[in-house]
Amino acid sequence: MPLQAPKLGSVLDEGLTLHSALCRREAGAFQKAIQSGDDVVVACTQEKRLFTELAGQTEGATSVIRFVNIRETGGWSRDASGATPKMAALLAQAQLPEPEPVSTVTYKSAGRLLLIGEIDACEQVASLLDDTLSVTIFSQGVGAPGKLPLPLQERCYPVVSGAGLKLTGWLGAFEASWEKSNPIDLDLCTRCNACVAVCPEGAIGLDYQIDAAKCMSHRACVAVCKAAGAIDFGRSPRPVSETFDLVLDLGAAPLIGLHAPPQGYFALDASAGIATKGLPATVVKLRSMVGEFEKPKFFAYKQKICAHSRNETVGCKACIDICSAQAVRSDKSRNQIVVNPNLCIGCGACTTVCPTGALTYAYPRASEQGVRLKTLLGTFAKAGGTRPSVLFHSQLAGQRAVDALGRAAQLKSGVAGVPANVIPQPLWHTASVGLDVWLSAIAFGATQVAVLVTDEEAPDYLEGLSQQMQVGQSLLEGLGYTGVHFRLIRTGALSSPLELAKLDSALQVLSLSKAVVPTATARFAVAQEKRSTLDLALAHLIACAPVALPEAIALPAAGSPFGTLVVDVNACTLCLSCVSACPASALQDNPDLPQLRFIEKNCVQCGLCATTCPEDAITLQPRLLLTPQRKEARVLNQSEPYQCIRCARPFGSLKAIEVMLGKLAGHAMFQGTAADRLKMCGDCRVIDIYSADNEVKITDIH
Repeated sequence: MPLQAPKLGSVLDEGLTLHSALCRREAGAFQKAIQSGDDVVVACTQEKRLFTELAGQTEGATSVIRFVNIRETGGWSRDASGATPKMAALLAQAQLPEPEPVSTVTYKSAGRLLLIGEIDACEQVASLLDDTLSVTIFSQGVGAPGKLPLPLQERCYPVVSGAGLKLTGWLGAFEASWEKSNPIDLDLCTRCNACVAVCPEGAIGLDYQIDAAKCMSHRACVAVCKAAGAIDFGRSPRPVSETFDLVLDLGAAPLIGLHAPPQGYFALDASAGIATKGLPATVVKLRSMVGEFEKPKFFAYKQKICAHSRNETVGCKACIDICSAQAVRSDKSRNQIVVNPNLCIGCGACTTVCPTGALTYAYPRASEQGVRLKTLLGTFAKAGGTRPSVLFHSQLAGQRAVDALGRAAQLKSGVAGVPANVIPQPLWHTASVGLDVWLSAIAFGATQVAVLVTDEEAPDYLEGLSQQMQVGQSLLEGLGYTGVHFRLIRTGALSSPLELAKLDSALQVLSLSKAVVPTATARFAVAQEKRSTLDLALAHLIACAPVALPEAIALPAAGSPFGTLVVDVNACTLCLSCVSACPASALQDNPDLPQLRFIEKNCVQCGLCATTCPEDAITLQPRLLLTPQRKEARVLNQSEPYQCIRCARPFGSLKAIEVMLGKLAGHAMFQGTAADRLKMCGDCRVIDIYSADNEVKITDIH
């Protein structure tokens, strides 16, 4: 690896010492550094565990230690000789402070485990866990006849069974509910096998439950079980529920089939018994999940700007549709969404597709992510790097893919490795950043933004990311920035040279991009508010546009956070129900005239106005208006005011009153004088009722 310590030091404004055996012969230099009290950056992650242990054993070690990988990401590459700018950028980013702490979510587990599946398979797995966990088995029958091993004769674990098993909850708070309807009560059963032996139809198996489809009501089982009294065909079904801390589901079909199941729930295919793939790793995880655990609360929610619901009418539900953990649900009675922090896995997909920024990612915050990007790209340019591309990837499978590519390049396995101008950026989850951060990266000097996704990501996440990229690409192309600026790179498990070669090829294409970018670098700070950041990024991109600007840029219908409204003036009665429904104050009325006004800059294309409109007179039109009128209120529809026939005071609109009169013309309650009152203002209507001689009053009724 051609490390150029003097050049790196000059870019970072500090003196750097090059170490070649820091984790072995030069460990003393590391110990001396961490005793200085200054922050220490170790530019290698291979011996992170060793360094951490060494720091704990070093007296007087007070330094904050950070690790960054510049080996697989830069040094082990065909372009290693040109990787100094990238290394400088990664080192500068590593010197930034850790994200500010956020509130946490706590789980408490006492080790109560529910094992679900065929009783023989569950008993085998239970034997691996019962020394640490308190195991209860929910029996779903037994294996095929003659299959070994048979269920245990000895009652080693509590066994329950029933119909309609349902499961809700999370680590430390699972609730299992079912209907106890079988004639055999497992709590009373002694497993003497007498009922199994006497049943002429073979309707009773070694799970000690009766198969109603086989039973012919001979009741010989009842007679032999008289002493124990475990069998009663007259027993009424009753609902049962129990709470558990952990669940291992070995059933044929998982009870929770989510891409991101709750913490503490595991599902495995138990067809191979004790040799089931993935069982050893799952057993290790389960054994460690006793005690109290914390995770960050990954999201922040501002109900005031949420476009989900108004007046129990649903508009935007992008966050609900994309959540693979079903952590987001609708609460129409409160006109908002509710996010369950215990179910949230921190993917951030909801924050990426949220058009208003009501949901924001909290760890790290968008503002902190912006500082990282600005530092990264600024240092890259300062070190002489050109046309950088940012590659976002996950901290687990994505990081393994990048590392595997670097190692393969170092071993000369037919791949080039990560190009010198492609800068990998690990994320907790690839769906946690979206259009606001991507456009900011372009404004800060990136030529392209790519997201590397693996089989970790749910299909809905890929669709959401793709939609956001299409919107971003349409914006940049409309502003005259030709070329591809956003890429979604997909890779499977890197278990073959072919998969590795595909990833390598995709990164080489990324590095050769000729996409047009702004000639000047933006200096704005990424805000936590999504719309503010989008406005800042767009303002810079518009100011630096390489061509004359069009009046507007058409955007894809799916995922667009910008747009206008088209109002059918023939259908619109100016009832203004859309104004009260608009969460962004894009639609407004005029207190002096029957008028519907619109500020396009505020519109988030949530669709609440169109859903609320009783006349179906509103249509969304995704676009970005580039003229000054985008920030100004303009009239979408207006009408002559209707004047009270008694006092001539304006009230309502002419169109609304005419439509109302037309709809009620044939109604028996609105004929003659009653019909005239519809043409009066509220005050005159009351006066007319009380002054009419022929009006029946409630005081006249005896």
